[in-house]
Amino acid sequence: MCLCIPSQIVEIHAEDSTVTVDTLGVRRRISTHLIEDPLSMGDYLLIHVGFAISKINEQEALKSLEEYRLLLAEMGEEEARALFI
Repeated sequence: MCLCIPSQIVEIHAEDSTVTVDTLGVRRRISTHLIEDPLSMGDYLLIHVGFAISKINEQEALKSLEEYRLLLAEMGEEEARALFI
């Protein structure tokens, strides 16, 4: 299942077209090969299987993240952790 939780760029690795993103406190390095728009620190991306698939605006990302936080608060710890594996 793909939830496409907005992820914020926290580090840019120009040498190999990857970025490190933060997804609700979980950091991972992902490919930006599919994104044509220029990327900057703090931008929000939607990610699928290790690839950024689109860039979204901050307001949209923050609204979505708030909904995910509410959902996670209602879930048990194991259920919530399974979303990030």
